[in-house]
Amino acid sequence: MTSPNTPPVETGPTEYRQARFDVPPHATELVIVRHGESAPARMDRPFPLVGGHGDPELAPEGQIQASQVAHRLATTRIDAIYVTTLRRTAQTAAPLAARLGMAPAVSADLREVYLGEWEGGLFRQRVAHGHPIALRMRAEQRWDVIPGGESAENFAARVRRGVMAIAACHVDQRVALFTHGGVIGQILAEATGCRPFAFVGADNGSVSTVVVTEAGWLVRGYNDISHLV
Repeated sequence: MTSPNTPPVETGPTEYRQARFDVPPHATELVIVRHGESAPARMDRPFPLVGGHGDPELAPEGQIQASQVAHRLATTRIDAIYVTTLRRTAQTAAPLAARLGMAPAVSADLREVYLGEWEGGLFRQRVAHGHPIALRMRAEQRWDVIPGGESAENFAARVRRGVMAIAACHVDQRVALFTHGGVIGQILAEATGCRPFAFVGADNGSVSTVVVTEAGWLVRGYNDISHLV
């Protein structure tokens, strides 16, 4: 006879199934949305500046994308919404904030990379025409080849500071972060250890997901545009 406290004897091989991903305890899930398409750049009408950064409003196409993002995320548990100091992020977040009855918080650290003398819309023109400095920027994977542009080191440091500040305030929560293409690229570069521009170019209105844990940042999705028509 066996004692009541004797563990049962295994009669077959133990199986270990592949498990679905679960957000670890004490982590923060960031649902990162690139703002909708902003107004086109015109050299005869530079964008207004906020803190030196170009601050275009959303184009009509961007307003549609904002509504589609809201429809996509309205049934997802969202504990907080963050935008940056630039109005295109606030305008993109507005439909979701209205549907959820939330007031977005502002993260100045997660504003777009500073483009120096190419702010106000000139950056788009120079890239479109293949300006030599724009080509060098891509080749060297640095924004600061642009005259007066923000250094890669400073940009990386403030983006990390912004992400960690949000994570510290929202442990075990899911946050919708409305931000910019350069910032998204930097967050994913930080998470993966890849080259700085590997993830630059997320579509307007796209959704990416990063989980911030004590051990590091985990990429769970990039550039999802399935909700956009």
